[in-house]
Amino acid sequence: MVEIKGLYKNYGNFLALNHLNLNIEKGELFGFVGPNGAGKTTTMKILSGLLKASGGEISVNGVDALRQHEALKAMIGYMPDFFGVYDNLKAIEYMEFYASIYGLRGKEATSYCMELMDLVHLADKAQFYVDSLSRGMKQRLCLARCLVHNPELLILDEPASGLDPRARFEMKGVLRNLHDMGKTIIISSHILSELAEMCTTIGIIDRGQMLLKGSVQDIMSQLNTSNPLSIRIVHGKEQAVQMLKENPAVVDLSVDGDQLVVSFRGSEEEEAKLLSELVGSGVLVSSFVREAGNLEEVFMRVTGNKEVLSA
Repeated sequence: MVEIKGLYKNYGNFLALNHLNLNIEKGELFGFVGPNGAGKTTTMKILSGLLKASGGEISVNGVDALRQHEALKAMIGYMPDFFGVYDNLKAIEYMEFYASIYGLRGKEATSYCMELMDLVHLADKAQFYVDSLSRGMKQRLCLARCLVHNPELLILDEPASGLDPRARFEMKGVLRNLHDMGKTIIISSHILSELAEMCTTIGIIDRGQMLLKGSVQDIMSQLNTSNPLSIRIVHGKEQAVQMLKENPAVVDLSVDGDQLVVSFRGSEEEEAKLLSELVGSGVLVSSFVREAGNLEEVFMRVTGNKEVLSA
């Protein structure tokens, strides 16, 4: 649905995007990950038609996003990281105002806006003034606003920023519902654990370039092969140590009592073969586990960045 080729953006001498390439399929819930200044917001603003690119190409469902701005606006809903709401309006009045921009007025507009507010779990707040709503409610109201024209693609820049755990949980549920409805969603966030839970695909960007893209499962399976193996030996530790030292896939080995920690650079098949060889030689193994990684560790490893991104 979204195809980005060689996208770049200069701010004076600073290259914010460095010939970025990215494909996002229809129906994906894509998590955009990167440190501050990596190029996430710049990419989203260009994709939304709010910022001019210095060069490159963007296609959204066949529409040239850099030139066909009116056609693009009908297809996307954009929620910035800093949102604006009109505090002196009631929530339903706020929604009806945006509905009027798209030609919806009267009872039809009110009914439709109530449906959208129900979708984001705010129907019971329709008659409340916006300034009386919590930050999480305002975030969901802004999301409802983005849905007024029924866009195919939602671009959400840090939608859970500043929310407490309950509000983040509620926002996450709303996004899952929208994804189940068939919306394609691009979401940036620093809360990596939550992206891992709900996104179908993750992309890691740093210094304006896409470093890694794939499903969370695929990314973790690729990178977890470099995580240590933890092997607990009941009997035959000396023999196990000797066998491991002779294995060409073993990079490092440490011994702590009956626990062996092995830096093993082999595949899953080679792991299974190693276990079989240990057991076949008479070594009694009580546990044989590849230490699990997480998205934060993947990010740190891929970018080499020491910034802590989890909340």
